[in-house]
Amino acid sequence: MPEAGQDTSSCKCPQISVDVVIFTLRDSELRVLLVVRRQEPFEDMWAIPGGVVGPDEALEAAAQRQLKEQTGLTDVFLEQLYTFGDPGRHPRRRVITVTYFAVVPATRVLLGTAEEAERVRWWSIYELPPLAFDHADILSYALTRLRYKLEYTAVGFELLPEVFTLTELQTAYEIVLGETLDKRNFRRKILAASVIEPTGDYRTGEGRPAQLYRYREDAVAEVKARRLFP
Repeated sequence: MPEAGQDTSSCKCPQISVDVVIFTLRDSELRVLLVVRRQEPFEDMWAIPGGVVGPDEALEAAAQRQLKEQTGLTDVFLEQLYTFGDPGRHPRRRVITVTYFAVVPATRVLLGTAEEAERVRWWSIYELPPLAFDHADILSYALTRLRYKLEYTAVGFELLPEVFTLTELQTAYEIVLGETLDKRNFRRKILAASVIEPTGDYRTGEGRPAQLYRYREDAVAEVKARRLFP
């Protein structure tokens, strides 16, 4: 979203911005990264990270820049989500925002300074604070798209560390989908999809050792793009 201090009232052309929705799994919850706005409109309210696209800036480059400046996250794979352009979505002028989204494993979460704790936070997608602009609608749409992609693609692996157990993978799917999946059916379908492979290692602890898996880098898109669940 455009920040205060930019006098654009005399310009009738729409302004272009980017917003970046980032999901992660943390403490057994699906969380989204939000920041506190520092300027009007909606000063001190929580919002999706984003800002104005520069005149000579590519859209994805602007999204990456805003993410780095506002959250410190870098090298995050972004996928274009949707363009929101309702004339009344900004109280001061016409702003069209191109929204991106990504999922990252909790191990990528680097936020930890006192300043970041005050203005950058991972919120449960089911317990959000009041949000600026139309960001509640954007997050609702992003969650729907994430669930859709989870059913048809291997995006769920992006929420996990490099190696994981089948139980951890199923738990990730259940958290995002908001429903319980049959254990036997889940394992049969995920193994038949040929998108994961055993590492040969096991995780030990209470009970039987659990075999560790990793996502197959050579799994072609046609294999991944099939409906797995429910």
